Amino acid sequence: MGDLLQKIRDFYDGLFKKKGDSVIGIDIGSASIKIVQLRRKKDTAILETYGELALGPYAERAIGQAAMLSTEKLAEAVQDILREANASTKSGGIAIPLVSSLISVIDLPQVSEKQLRVMVPIEARKYIPVPISEVTLDWQILPAEMETAAPVPPSAGERERMARREAPQKKARALIVAIHNDVIARYQTLAERAALDVWFLESEIFSSARALFSRERGPALLLDIGASTTKFSIVENGIPWSTHILSRGSQDITVALSKSLGLGFAEAEEVKRAVGFSKEELHKNVVDTIRLTLSTIFSSANRMLLEFEKRQGKVIGKVVLSGGGALLKGIEAVAAENFSVEVVAADPFSKVESPAFLAPVLKEAGPHFAVAIGIALRALQDLE
Repeated sequence: MGDLLQKIRDFYDGLFKKKGDSVIGIDIGSASIKIVQLRRKKDTAILETYGELALGPYAERAIGQAAMLSTEKLAEAVQDILREANASTKSGGIAIPLVSSLISVIDLPQVSEKQLRVMVPIEARKYIPVPISEVTLDWQILPAEMETAAPVPPSAGERERMARREAPQKKARALIVAIHNDVIARYQTLAERAALDVWFLESEIFSSARALFSRERGPALLLDIGASTTKFSIVENGIPWSTHILSRGSQDITVALSKSLGLGFAEAEEVKRAVGFSKEELHKNVVDTIRLTLSTIFSSANRMLLEFEKRQGKVIGKVVLSGGGALLKGIEAVAAENFSVEVVAADPFSKVESPAFLAPVLKEAGPHFAVAIGIALRALQDLE
């Protein structure tokens, strides 16, 4: 995200000591843990290992089911995935779920930097639904924007009135990030119990933006379909200008299939993964059930997209699908039917170097590892 978000990138950096050449990025979702280990070779990020571990079995639930685990159980799961993936380092960062973060862009009068340092924390209180003492707040001033209407040639009689009009007010915008202190404390405890050398914590949206967006012109909609929630984020220049969370995810598809087909959760999960949006007639009932659940997600995403375009006067250039739900067979084509813009699957592994024979596997798995790769890339930057 460059110098613009340097302050965000440095979130909690001073708490931990760095060492070694390889780094780890850890993404703890509601249904699984994803890790990615990278090392730097000159200006290239090299993939050393990656892995995923379902959390359901740690709570006596099925693979694919969301699970609320204690810190002790999570630490056990983290240690297990590091061992199974043959990770050689425990140094790096952990992503904090968007649901545990408050991120907003606020408008401010354009005043001196000294005045802004006083003003931003005060204004931020309006956007934080808990006492400011209960969160850790960070912020970054974004480039100032001039609020002006499209130029219209004035008539002769309007020139005098125009001369007396006030000049457009310059405004500053600030990106604020607030994370509950209890959340930070829990992740620090997790790091200690899993014997991790954690250098930083970062809200997952910044990790995804780093892994998935480079120098795209104009804003894009990131549609992250997780197990229990779907996160919508409109990202431009690495900045999440708008975010929304819907309490519906790929797990809801499995539950719907379970009821429709009279299957247990584990069997329904297997059917979902095997069939997806198959065009075969014998799978019509399965496809219709999946489509019905996803229609709610796509409708919500479309509303957010249209509201943003109307409010900001900008056109969303593309929709990027990420998260475990984006692994569903045929979802890219179905999503394209629901949006009037280009739809692509997230391809975060394109940001790293890996053996050529792994390319097909990594491209297919990519949407699920965007956050973990973004965290690992951030850790590599912090080594410099």
